[in-house]
Amino acid sequence: MDITATQLETGSAGTCAQDRMDRVDRVDPLDRLIVALDFPSAEPALELADRLQGVCRWFKVGMELYCAAGNSVVARLRERGFEVFLDLKLHDIPNTVAGAVRSVTGVGASLLTIHACGGERMMRAAVEAASAPGAPRLLAVTVLTSMDAAELRAVGVGDAAGARGLVEAQVLRMARLAVAAGIDGLVCSAEEAPAVREAAGPAALLVVPGIRPTGVEAGDQRRVATPAGAIARGASMLVVGRPITRATDPADAAAAILAEITSAD
Repeated sequence: MDITATQLETGSAGTCAQDRMDRVDRVDPLDRLIVALDFPSAEPALELADRLQGVCRWFKVGMELYCAAGNSVVARLRERGFEVFLDLKLHDIPNTVAGAVRSVTGVGASLLTIHACGGERMMRAAVEAASAPGAPRLLAVTVLTSMDAAELRAVGVGDAAGARGLVEAQVLRMARLAVAAGIDGLVCSAEEAPAVREAAGPAALLVVPGIRPTGVEAGDQRRVATPAGAIARGASMLVVGRPITRATDPADAAAAILAEITSAD
């Protein structure tokens, strides 16, 4: 099956599907940018979201914030009219992951991540759980953008390919497993996005983290790209954290990235 951008808009948040994202190549730029709320508590996260009201539409709630604030922070973002990407990277036995998907169903998140390396049975269990009304769409994380070939080899992933080939081969292996399991979208770096798009289809929903505007340090990321570079390589949505959240003026920083996204489309 192809993983389509239109599928995103039929998720639990009830957003205007066909008006905003009926094709990957005609997407409102506001539906291409996800701001990562990587904060230790709800209040600074919501304060930043309020500062970006009218500038950004999507926010990512990751493990740090979710462990501190739970479903309530998702609900509070939804009350403000924002879309939520719940980035929990679930990875456990199939029954436990399915239960976790059921636990977040109905809270209002539009997207939820699971780890593709949990295997096809785990992903199929998650897909079945996500068939309930109000469930988020599922994204499979292929290989973390903080990892390189040396780190993959250290955890037992290796083949005869070179450093770049090893990472791409593992990303594609995970992507194909996810497609076979019926997952709605994929998370990969911009480096592998063209190959993943070829494998998953031209309408695939690809969410790409590790985005760094020109001149911004990569930090703990290994496989990074500029916003324009990621869009050019086939990204559907970009996840941006510190370049916006730690900017002197987050709204200006977000607006500059949106302008770069628009120019690249």
